[in-house]
Amino acid sequence: MAVDDHGAGQLPLGTALARAKAAHARNVGRTTERPPSASNSSPLTPEVIGDEVTEVAYAARLFAQLSLPYRNPAPAPVWVRRNGALKLMVHPHWVDDPSSEQPAPHYPYGVIPRLLVTWMATEAVHTKDRTLVLGGSLSAFVRALDLVPRGGTRGDIGRLRDQMTRLFGSRLVVYGMADHFDAMAAVSLADSYQLWWSPRHPADEPLWQSTVTLSEPFFRSVVDAPVPVDLAALAELRGSALRLDIYTWLTYRLSYLRKPTTVPWESLAFQFGGHNARTRRFKETFLRQLAVVQLVYPTAKVEPTDSGLLLRPSPPHVPARRLKRGSGA
Repeated sequence: MAVDDHGAGQLPLGTALARAKAAHARNVGRTTERPPSASNSSPLTPEVIGDEVTEVAYAARLFAQLSLPYRNPAPAPVWVRRNGALKLMVHPHWVDDPSSEQPAPHYPYGVIPRLLVTWMATEAVHTKDRTLVLGGSLSAFVRALDLVPRGGTRGDIGRLRDQMTRLFGSRLVVYGMADHFDAMAAVSLADSYQLWWSPRHPADEPLWQSTVTLSEPFFRSVVDAPVPVDLAALAELRGSALRLDIYTWLTYRLSYLRKPTTVPWESLAFQFGGHNARTRRFKETFLRQLAVVQLVYPTAKVEPTDSGLLLRPSPPHVPARRLKRGSGA
């Protein structure tokens, strides 16, 4: 939640971020496309295209605009990412370090936290419950992405559990800043969790079911305004955290784009490039990964120019229709 600048009370996180971006756009003398209002949104289901049904997952709108670290930022005490008027600060999960008298920062980073957030958002949308069971559903999700749900040197269970504790224990602070408007929202993705998995014996049944209870602000943000994504696309792109971020961002941004818009390279560098934002190397890396994203999302009308990335109105990657009220689907 964030405080309304007119003192009218509390604003949902998504509304606060949208308002901050709109205020920023007005101050620099340009208009901005407005994403769908969370209060007017309806649940989405995949369209049937010919004989094919897209297997849909849901991303969190927050992470369609601001991304997590690509590499481990430790020992830095805080990590920052910017996107226009928005700024994300990740405060890590601090863990006792046996080799030192001081606790060590444990940041979520790389591919796995992004996939975990998508699974959490998808489960929240489907179950409408803040407490998620990390059982068969997560195993099925991991297998659908061609990860290896087993322990040992060739398995992903150890990395999965490590990144879970990093992600669930971190605290995110989002700022929206403009000349006449400031907003802040502090968000923990999880209120609590219980993990009973054994990396050495992943096939063993746990004594109790592992669970994670999402925080109320994060739960509301994903249930009220989920971003539909193609699970098969995530599987194809899972080898790169940057590819996953570009795909999620394009899926979200193009879903409400109404006119051609050029996003400057400098802005993209701050959003995706981290501390080495304004280098030629970022542009080369971004375009290389964008080319892979376009293979799985060929209807995305994007074109690199000297000044930035030109976005044109495009069909969403997951065509969706509004559910009929009372259908129970």
